[in-house]
Amino acid sequence: MNLIPINIDSIVVGQPLPCALRDEGGTLLANKGFLVNNRLELQVMLGKREHIYIDFDQSDNFRRAYVNRLNNLVMEDRAIGQIADVQMASYGLKKPNPADFVDDADWLDLQTQAHGILRDTQGDSFLPRLERLQTALDKYTQRNPDGTLFALINIAGSETRHYSATHALLVAVVCMVAAREVLKWPEDEIKSLCSAALTMNIGMTDLHDRLTVQIEPPTPEQIKRIETHAPRSVDMLQQMGVADRLWLEAVLNHRAQVPGALAKRTPGKRLARLIQRADMFAARLSPRASRAPGTPASAMQSCYFDEHREIDEAGAALIKAVGIYSPGTYVRLTTNEVAIVVKRGLNTTMPRVAVLINRQGMPTGEPILRETSQAEYRIVASVPHREVKINHNLDRLLALTKPSALDRPW
Repeated sequence: MNLIPINIDSIVVGQPLPCALRDEGGTLLANKGFLVNNRLELQVMLGKREHIYIDFDQSDNFRRAYVNRLNNLVMEDRAIGQIADVQMASYGLKKPNPADFVDDADWLDLQTQAHGILRDTQGDSFLPRLERLQTALDKYTQRNPDGTLFALINIAGSETRHYSATHALLVAVVCMVAAREVLKWPEDEIKSLCSAALTMNIGMTDLHDRLTVQIEPPTPEQIKRIETHAPRSVDMLQQMGVADRLWLEAVLNHRAQVPGALAKRTPGKRLARLIQRADMFAARLSPRASRAPGTPASAMQSCYFDEHREIDEAGAALIKAVGIYSPGTYVRLTTNEVAIVVKRGLNTTMPRVAVLINRQGMPTGEPILRETSQAEYRIVASVPHREVKINHNLDRLLALTKPSALDRPW
């Protein structure tokens, strides 16, 4: 029997267990189908055990029940703060360690957690939940930045579900990669930067999601809410106990359109400028009911030049970090093949790609790796997400993003 640990909070009370529960030694605690009526009954049954386990062979059943629980909470629009605390673990046989599973991030779960946190801002649990989300996101970004960018850019370009949460996650990741790999900012500033990026729109989360599916232009009242959401977000964060000066200053100024060098700004406004540029990039990537998404190349180029049409220092750092052709985006090669970018390259225009559609316009079945630094496989154009009419295995493609000795040195 191959036992794997699970989080107690991921057990759905009031429904039959999808698989048997065991202790570390394999002793049966509850049979499959056993009905746990409430959380107190569950705690009594488990006693003081730190972890409970399920058989790996039954983990798919458990995972399906877990995902259904998340989806039901969202659809019912009730007690959504629970969502961020519902976590399932599948770490193997040893004690859970986040560093062991960052390459297998559950992006649906992460997106749902962010959605719940940004919509349920009441009570003392907001900051701890946000901290857990941020810690996980930072670990994924440091361990596999290409895979993290791939997942979030791919999601942002293909769906409108939980738009505000996905947008916040993508802006946070793009900013962290640029700050760490290019600008070389200290880790305490990067933490404040991530916090600010995740919460910059917390004062208009509902409106942010609604505008994504709204065909009509924003009403005067909506425009007013958009223009005043930055100070409102700061007020909300302070009421929830946020005292980080850099975090609050960055949120307050994240919409400011002030060109100029980063060094001439206060630390908080320096963070805000990077967020503002990344915000533009992420917004242009995402589809709306009223318009199609832009290409990643056009999105990047839009943040490269400042308000005076001069090269923007923060925008240039983003492009150098993420690339003109970012992981998770589609490109056409000189061979007329269509590929998806899986890794950034030694420069911004020559990433590693996986061909999904051959030169005859047929799916390849298995992805074929190409190095676009080679003349015969150069990129000739970006391809909009909506024009790629094939289904592909996201997990298989994510496996191609994992770090290797051939990756570019930073």
